[in-house]
Amino acid sequence: MQPLHGKRVLLVVSGGIAAYKAVEILRRIQRQGAEVRVAMTKSATRFVGPLTFEALSRSPVHSSLFTDNGSGEVVHVSLASWPDLILVAPATANIIAKMANGLSDDLVSCTLLASRAPVVVAPAMETQMYHHPALQKNLLFLRERGVLIIEPEAGELASGDVGIGRLAEPEKIVETICLAVSSSQEFSGKRIVVTAGRTEEDIDPVRFITNRSTGKMGYAVAERATKRGAEVVLVSGPSQLDIPTCTEYVPVRTVSEMHKATAAAFESADALVMTAAVLDFRPDSVSQTKIKKSDSGLALTLVPNHDFLVDLGAEKENRLVVGFAMETENGIPNARKKLADKHLDLIVLNDLTVEGAGFGVDTNVVSFVEASGDPVNLPRMSKTDVADRILDRLAVFWSRDNRSDGH
Repeated sequence: MQPLHGKRVLLVVSGGIAAYKAVEILRRIQRQGAEVRVAMTKSATRFVGPLTFEALSRSPVHSSLFTDNGSGEVVHVSLASWPDLILVAPATANIIAKMANGLSDDLVSCTLLASRAPVVVAPAMETQMYHHPALQKNLLFLRERGVLIIEPEAGELASGDVGIGRLAEPEKIVETICLAVSSSQEFSGKRIVVTAGRTEEDIDPVRFITNRSTGKMGYAVAERATKRGAEVVLVSGPSQLDIPTCTEYVPVRTVSEMHKATAAAFESADALVMTAAVLDFRPDSVSQTKIKKSDSGLALTLVPNHDFLVDLGAEKENRLVVGFAMETENGIPNARKKLADKHLDLIVLNDLTVEGAGFGVDTNVVSFVEASGDPVNLPRMSKTDVADRILDRLAVFWSRDNRSDGH
């Protein structure tokens, strides 16, 4: 069967010399069974005429925000809602910058901003441009938002120089989007609950205790699980992050609120990924009025919060539960104890002493600890990539269950 059979792919062509390769990319996508439409930047039309793409795609090529027929159609909105996947090839430094910074001053950039379809980007440019820190920062941001980047290749460039920056070969690009489309439905029919962010416990009407969690890891898991076809419920403590695309977003603040919301969502779920930094302690009493400043200081008595993940793990039956452990010493032994005590299928261990791991950064360094086998130590990678690795483990668990059921 053709991997893209019945799929709709919007091919976005931006203005680089590699635009001529987009013609072959279009044909290869069609051979895989997809319907293809084309959007072009004004600069791209100077390299390849729109008529070429219109003839091959058998559809009008879009390059202008405005229609000439007086229909009043909002072109970028209708175009954004059409595809199952958007491929930007070639992607210039300019369109990458617009995508990363939310700029929308033409048909292509408005469409990319308005669409919720998965996006694949294939950069092509001169080596110096590709290595520029601003370009690399933009690519990193797009990766963290779940955009799939097909790295350019080394070779002879338009300037005659030799170096990295050539558009990846059309065959490789099409193979990649075939995988992207198939993986986008991998978790279809699965319901995953993700907890994220910090929790807060009041001292008085003004003050509270909390921790350093920003929610980045959990938001990445929710975003990637949604893109892989899952129904995702995100239970989030306070966070400054934009709410990611998901099925349901449940804001909470205290541990008891997170417990209630997570337990309710877990009743109908297939898996729980518990990335939230749940406070271990709370004040034993909360003052109803602001505590006045005193020269004698302020002493707080903290009592332990109930670890509700223990209850959910014990009651999970055939559902999967993933926990997180943040440690500064004896990481693996502590993680193994938590794995057993909380009846987890997988625990993701963060060592906060390792550079690039922990709260508030865009990367993470983790180890996967399961009941059997040695820990799997992952190198430093973006939290989006860590999220995909976690979801890969869920896929393995579910495939094992299917085999044991004789499916």
